[in-house]
Amino acid sequence: MHRIASLFLLLAVSTFAADSALREQVTTLFNQRQWAEAQTMLEKVVAATPDNAEAYFYLGQCQLNRGDFKNAVAVFEKATTLAPAKSEYFRLLGDSYGVTAQKAGLFAKFGWAKKCKAAYDKSVELDPTNINARWSVMEYCRQAPGFVGGGMDGAYAQAAEIKKLDPARGRIAYASLYTADKKFPEAFAVYEEVLKDEPNDYSTLYQVGKLADTTGQELDRGLAALRRCLTLTPTDPRGYVPAHWRIGNILLRKGDKAGARAAYETALKLNPNFTEAIESLKKLN
Repeated sequence: MHRIASLFLLLAVSTFAADSALREQVTTLFNQRQWAEAQTMLEKVVAATPDNAEAYFYLGQCQLNRGDFKNAVAVFEKATTLAPAKSEYFRLLGDSYGVTAQKAGLFAKFGWAKKCKAAYDKSVELDPTNINARWSVMEYCRQAPGFVGGGMDGAYAQAAEIKKLDPARGRIAYASLYTADKKFPEAFAVYEEVLKDEPNDYSTLYQVGKLADTTGQELDRGLAALRRCLTLTPTDPRGYVPAHWRIGNILLRKGDKAGARAAYETALKLNPNFTEAIESLKKLN
């Protein structure tokens, strides 16, 4: 559920930071994911302009990224109160409710989950063309039980609407749901449809490899897709690291222990702190 808004949204920061130097600093900090520093600056903005909804919106993103879920809830609630017609504000409010639900105790969890769904629904209501909002509803329905508004019927309904708005993203939405439903041949088929139109789409190729890794099916297909990723510019902010790790996983499934070790070690050369590769290497030893 925890899906943080794209960093390019900060381009709108000019509406709440009149000082160009401050605006440039905050933009840079967001791009560098220096959330604590950005939060400090944004706290000064909201202190100076307490009715500034957009400043609260970006402050909430800093808090979400820092794991300060309790305060993020209060800040996004403030943003939506000040700007009740902003679809994206309600989507991020839903994110803050969702991560709070994940951390809450059993009985409190259900109340937070219902708030999450209500915020996502409001986001879609305010802007039915907001694909990210519809995706959030879809993911909620995929994960949550029916008694708190979830269920695969609702998830597929959102996938259908996403496909109307953006056929390419709609196909990816269906593929993710097929995977959740363990309809793996259908998921592979959808990814292949995407690759017919965009054979060098890094994200789709990676998803093919991920699906092969997690299901144990179509291993050669998945391995080829991941190796193709390594020849392209990665869209994943972590770079090639996850691709190398999943290559190792597939090679291990195929019985190539030496190849798996080499792939894990390559991942760790690129990022010595990549936990998944560290754990995978431990299991090989």
